[in-house]
Amino acid sequence: MVDALGNPLRFLLTPGQTSDITQARELLADYEPYRVIADKAYDSSSFVNFLRARDMEVVIPSRKNACNPRVYDSHLYKERHLVECFFNKLKYYRRVFSRFDKTDLSYLGFVEFASSLIWLR
Repeated sequence: MVDALGNPLRFLLTPGQTSDITQARELLADYEPYRVIADKAYDSSSFVNFLRARDMEVVIPSRKNACNPRVYDSHLYKERHLVECFFNKLKYYRRVFSRFDKTDLSYLGFVEFASSLIWLR
């Protein structure tokens, strides 16, 4: 999760086969953002209802096979590139993208360390 400037806020480490939507509520647990911008992986009616119940603006496009596509602000959705840009900055650190660490805890620790270096730039 990143803020409106692309700075990291929170990480959750999951296995590669785990869907993104399973961690969405936990990512937002302590935050009260005005809007949530996410990709189609977060298009779940229960998650969208959860966000709307908390009075957050939902900027999540519907999947292409949706019966009733959701209306969203396409200009705001373009700001989602900040997440992708952050991942590219994070992959600058070779230890992150090649996963040299043996344990999840040490890997997550280095991801947080690299994120703090990115934040301080």
